[in-house]
Amino acid sequence: PAPATSDHSAHHGPGSRSVETLIADPTRKADVLVNLVAASATLTIGSKPTPGFTVNGTSPGPTITAKEGQLVEVRLRNESVADGVALHWHGLDVPNAMDGVAGVTQDAVPVGGEYVYRFVAEQVGTYWYHSHQVSHEQVIRGLFGAVVITPADVDRTVADVLAVSHVYPNGVKTLNGQPGNLQVPAKPGQRVRLRLVSTDDGPVAVWSASPYRVLAVDGYDLHEPGEVRGEAVILTAGGRVDLGLLMPPDGSAVRVQVSKGTAVILGAGPTPAEPVQPLDPVDLLDYGTPRPDGLGFDSAAVDRRFDYRVGYRPGFVRGRPGLWWSINGHLYPDVPMFMVREGDVVVMRIDNRSGEVHPMHLHGHHAVVLSRNGVPASGSPWWIDSLNVENKEVYEIAFVASNPGIWMDHCHNLNHAAEGFVAHLMYEGVTTPYTIGGPSDNHPE
Repeated sequence: PAPATSDHSAHHGPGSRSVETLIADPTRKADVLVNLVAASATLTIGSKPTPGFTVNGTSPGPTITAKEGQLVEVRLRNESVADGVALHWHGLDVPNAMDGVAGVTQDAVPVGGEYVYRFVAEQVGTYWYHSHQVSHEQVIRGLFGAVVITPADVDRTVADVLAVSHVYPNGVKTLNGQPGNLQVPAKPGQRVRLRLVSTDDGPVAVWSASPYRVLAVDGYDLHEPGEVRGEAVILTAGGRVDLGLLMPPDGSAVRVQVSKGTAVILGAGPTPAEPVQPLDPVDLLDYGTPRPDGLGFDSAAVDRRFDYRVGYRPGFVRGRPGLWWSINGHLYPDVPMFMVREGDVVVMRIDNRSGEVHPMHLHGHHAVVLSRNGVPASGSPWWIDSLNVENKEVYEIAFVASNPGIWMDHCHNLNHAAEGFVAHLMYEGVTTPYTIGGPSDNHPE
């Protein structure tokens, strides 16, 4: 197995590339132009004002939509976010310079400053953007929004519904920034694609008394998804699921519960009562069927194997004594740098012995789940960028190192990340001029 080094320094040498050069075609004209303005604000969520942040005056910020293959250009301006801001495109495997991680791929944008992000919308699906500068504070306080990439030919007979779940610092649960239930139109007999996004630090259960199918996870369609009855989908922090539902022909409304206290109500009929939460989750390890064309790469031809062991132990982080999250027995900043070459097939074993659940998020790549607790995956290929790893669970995941750069691989409970639960995936020969702290006061978590 290739070693995982804890050396975070980037050495320049023959053939080295800076992350600044890893961009989309600079000569190509943008198809979708978006201007975003980040600002400090007092948010009124229900009847409880709370200090927070807005994007273009709202939280969540505007949903960015594009068709497959379009080049998206986003101009970010920091109007009044005192700590600076950077935008990460969660789940979108953008060029490394566009990843939006302060101190790794760019400097935080100061008040009055601007930054331009450019990427091709190559991945159809449901994604989101959020701050990756002091993100454990800025995300919970509202600095985020959704991204939806559609096929070039959209089936307009299907009702397309987006629901972004978020709990603000005042404890108010919301869907699309509004407390309580989200009521959306749907016609009798119509098919519905419900796109659910979790922006919170912990898992969210989703369930319905009506049958549904899990169409996609983290932007990737599942193969031959079966009908689900009496089970809940567990939506991990940062994760997304697309559910498929069929509206009753009699005009009845359909209720999809998004944790306790919020629900999406589809249709105009009387609101159904909250259904009892099922005890059993949908097990994506054996849901759907394998694809006849396989995974798209040979997961048996492994070039690199890495262990990512999560623990909790006493020590010092940033000079402070306490109990801290550890990676392979080490505390921040002495944490792994998983080194790869472009084209490598990588298998990573994630072993959680920390006592808590962790939503593991790898930037810039999607990985396929090979096994959980030694049981091999037997259903549809289950591709993830955000994986819910319970205490005492062991996952094996695989991916192809096909997106050069320096990428965070961290827990998306952002408070955990702020406490040092951060590793990196680094391609050989890639360097960065950016540093944590420094004149721009970069703090990616």
